[in-house]
Amino acid sequence: MREDRLLERIKAWQDAPHRREKDDPRKILESVLNHLQRILNTRQGNVPIGPEYGVPDFTDLVQMYPDGVRDFERSIKQTVQKYEPRLTSVRVRFIPPGEDVLALRFQIKGRLTVDGAKDSVSFESTVGSDGRISVRR
Repeated sequence: MREDRLLERIKAWQDAPHRREKDDPRKILESVLNHLQRILNTRQGNVPIGPEYGVPDFTDLVQMYPDGVRDFERSIKQTVQKYEPRLTSVRVRFIPPGEDVLALRFQIKGRLTVDGAKDSVSFESTVGSDGRISVRR
């Protein structure tokens, strides 16, 4: 159950009380991915959890491209380090545009500890032309 966030654990305990202490690496990874998606699509100052939760509005990034990319990388890294503690040794790297020149892509790498073993994980986030950020493995 430790792979889930608090509210996920409470719901799981209601749904399956017999499963309390066994970690499931796939569920941990899925939970981290979902949380990254949620964090990166939240604009700072828009939720009561705290004024720094989420990422700044990156619509200005387009005007500062390519100089603003490093700021975006730094902001993503700081946000993930602060609000997703299951992911450590976080690194964020800009991926140069490919076929879709209107989307900005970033690789998020880190280490995820499951049952005492630290596994490297990698996610790719894409900022679409509509400002939404998708995260995938």
